[in-house]
Amino acid sequence: MPNTANNKQPKRSSGILLPISSLPSDYGIGTFGNQAFQFIDFLKNARQKYWQILPIGPTSFGDSPYQSFSAFAGNPYFIDLNILINEELIMKTEADAFDWGGGNEVDYSALFESRYTILRTAYHRSKHSGTEEYEKFCTENEYWLKDYSLYMALKFHFDQQPWWLWPDDIRVYQAAAVRKYTEELKAETEFWKFLQFKFFEQWKRIKDYANQNDIRIIGDIPIYVALDSADVWSHSELFQLDAQRRPVKVSGVPPDAFSKEGQLWGNPLYDWDAMERQGFDWWKKRMEYSAKIYDKIRIDHFIGVAQYYAIPAEETTAISGNWQKGPGLKLTNAINSSIGKSRIIAEDLGVVAPEVKKLLKKTGYPGMKVLQFAFEGNPQNEHLPCHYTNNMVVYSGTHDNNTLVGFFDGLKRKHLKFAKEYLHVRKKKELPQAAIRALYASVADTVILQAQDILMLPGSARMNFPSTIGTNWRWRLKKNQLTEDLAKELERLTIVYDR
Repeated sequence: MPNTANNKQPKRSSGILLPISSLPSDYGIGTFGNQAFQFIDFLKNARQKYWQILPIGPTSFGDSPYQSFSAFAGNPYFIDLNILINEELIMKTEADAFDWGGGNEVDYSALFESRYTILRTAYHRSKHSGTEEYEKFCTENEYWLKDYSLYMALKFHFDQQPWWLWPDDIRVYQAAAVRKYTEELKAETEFWKFLQFKFFEQWKRIKDYANQNDIRIIGDIPIYVALDSADVWSHSELFQLDAQRRPVKVSGVPPDAFSKEGQLWGNPLYDWDAMERQGFDWWKKRMEYSAKIYDKIRIDHFIGVAQYYAIPAEETTAISGNWQKGPGLKLTNAINSSIGKSRIIAEDLGVVAPEVKKLLKKTGYPGMKVLQFAFEGNPQNEHLPCHYTNNMVVYSGTHDNNTLVGFFDGLKRKHLKFAKEYLHVRKKKELPQAAIRALYASVADTVILQAQDILMLPGSARMNFPSTIGTNWRWRLKKNQLTEDLAKELERLTIVYDR
């Protein structure tokens, strides 16, 4: 029987989706500094129960948090420089001397040029080595930390080239080559271990503060990992690769409302048979680790557990893929055995086949609904609040959606008419607020609003346009943008609708 003990019906609640990168800060990107603590204070004052974030792994090409160098490691960009200044690992004048990019958007190229330089300064001044805390961290995380730190050292050693362009011996993770480069790049691997130590040291303070204030963190993990990652390099036997370690088939989704050609993500697909032969050990360790750093875990593209879309690696679009059977209950049982008291949220958006619905029912995992998918004129649309159920997490929009204001501004006239009638308003400008009220009033046990939506921001504040690269993941809050009045407004809604 599937283990559903971790997915009991919770009380009615609500929260806000705000990526770490979107927090205000002095140095180019949101961090684990003072503004994160202030945001938790805002959530508490607004009587919210959840802070949902995007994946926090180190980003690679395209800056997407869903394409990370590791399924375990944290993004060094989120290490707060002001904390390092207070710890006397760097000086303020040193941090201020760099170009962190202008305006209220993240400038990833500026970060890449400057962040690791200042972090290396902190590393060389740190006296962490040999301390009980550092040694404990390295021991507890050896499963992934050893390979990840060597992988990053090798990437910088080989001028940022992906692992499949490295010399053959280390490209195929040959034991002798691993020993050789571990010794040759010892100082560099120690630098990358130090960054992870500081990352999770700072993150723990944030999570502890949130939990002390009755705020729970919803983490987000991509179902797949990036091809250019420590995971694929060091565990190639768990992925659908050929004899030369090239992907045979890759991930994506078929054509849909987001893209006429589908979405070609390009992640290598798991070899589920190989995973099963190892007792899903990699997944168990991944989920056990996620349960330590999050209170709830949203699995992105959960559909892939029941069935996954496989695209021949040579294709340039997602049109020619086909659906294949996933591991289903075998994997979810393994997940449940490893997460303790944490709960799973299944991102089941997209092509939801009967197999997916059956799996959700057996696991007890709550699925998701997005209000922006509701207003296409069909009263039977399952994203309309009148069709919600208790065991469900509902959103104004996700990172892949427009803001509510931008969404309603771009809605076709006939759909706009339906939205006004459904939400009981006469003017288009009233729709975003009415939509939020409809979510709060619904029977769904959990409501999550994008930070952009509680601020009523236009479409220019959108986080991501699926199937595009170069301009995404950049939006940031301005300091003091989340006001006391806004907290009181959210508090009022929370009280009225018993959230």
